[in-house]
Amino acid sequence: MEKSTSGWLNGMMGVAIFAGSMPATRAAVVELDPYFVTAGRATIAALLALCLLVGLRERRPGRRDLSSLAIVSVGVVLGFPLLTSLALQHISAAHSLVFLGLLPLCTALFGALRGGERPRPAFWLFSIAGAACVVGYALRDGVASSLQGDLLMLLAVVVCGMGYAEGGSLSRKLGGWQVISWALVLALPVMLPMFVLTLPASPGSVSSSAWIGLAYISVFSMLIGFIFWYRGLAQGGIAAVGQLQLLQPFLGLGLAALLLHETVSWAMLVVTLGAVVCVAGARRFAR
Repeated sequence: MEKSTSGWLNGMMGVAIFAGSMPATRAAVVELDPYFVTAGRATIAALLALCLLVGLRERRPGRRDLSSLAIVSVGVVLGFPLLTSLALQHISAAHSLVFLGLLPLCTALFGALRGGERPRPAFWLFSIAGAACVVGYALRDGVASSLQGDLLMLLAVVVCGMGYAEGGSLSRKLGGWQVISWALVLALPVMLPMFVLTLPASPGSVSSSAWIGLAYISVFSMLIGFIFWYRGLAQGGIAAVGQLQLLQPFLGLGLAALLLHETVSWAMLVVTLGAVVCVAGARRFAR
């Protein structure tokens, strides 16, 4: 019970940190190239992670762990950041946050495929109902926003769920902060050249809000948040703790309205609330 409670607390800390990711990314891509934003956040986080690994003399992962670390890198270091950066050129941060309602279902699916978890049938019914709320909203509001942005967000959610589940499973063996740190270092040979090649021609002309957004997603979204998140998934179960992601839209919508002055419609709130109700039911049958 104590380990499960710790898992939920760590998971909640991770979700609270991730809630600022979409608004911060939106602030960055308004003025910065999405490829630079993706490479920049990964490079900065990787350099910090490398300092942690070297400073604490962490043992290198075994060869058998490299394939899992590669999946984590593709999912959360490259795939999700790049796809969301591209999507946020077409849709608002508030609109993108509703798609995060699909993350618990994707994470649970990959948790069953890769992590060996087997939730009860009722869990899947609640999870699918929550996902249906989100997809229904996207189909209703997609024309008014951008079909391209919606499709990019859907793909981002799929690769993110894959990276979350793989990292949560591997964290049971290596530890939460070690998994994201090694995944970042593994991606560094690709991200560092991309970072250099996509540097803005006139960095001084970029506003402070864009740089602050990049700094947040580099340090908090790409590193610190994952330390808590992967530890939570490892301790409390991928499918169960993964349901906490449904709280992320609530927190993120508030930040988008507060910091970016974006409109949060009643439809967004109602859909998010419906998804959270479904997740509450799913949590009960997660094990």
